[in-house]
Amino acid sequence: MRIHLTSVFVDDQDKALAFYTDVLGFVKKTEVPIGADRWLTVVSPEDLDGTELLLEPDGHPAVRPYKTALVEDGIPATQFAVDDVRKEFERLSGLGVRFTQEPLEMGPVTTAVLDDTCGNLIQIVQHG
Repeated sequence: MRIHLTSVFVDDQDKALAFYTDVLGFVKKTEVPIGADRWLTVVSPEDLDGTELLLEPDGHPAVRPYKTALVEDGIPATQFAVDDVRKEFERLSGLGVRFTQEPLEMGPVTTAVLDDTCGNLIQIVQHG
């Protein structure tokens, strides 16, 4: 068994697609209309057949209070691995990305937390 798909709830799929592709560097994999919304996934350009991230609309009544509580408590919705957190922090900061946590070394890992502009905090992590 392996993880095939995971999701992040977003308040605007178009804005999310632009941020996750143009800023973070993912590529669009799937876009299927489903009523007013879309089944919209992105993947890493380093692994086009790897785990997909669903940019899922946050329209369900339980989602917004959940997302708000996570952000207020500083809890990331998900985590992405990078080769060099400090380098990504500099690159993304240069693109105007707002970080809620600058690079922080914690033993064998370095992390930073960014705002995805769609109602989520995202942690980037470097192992080793």
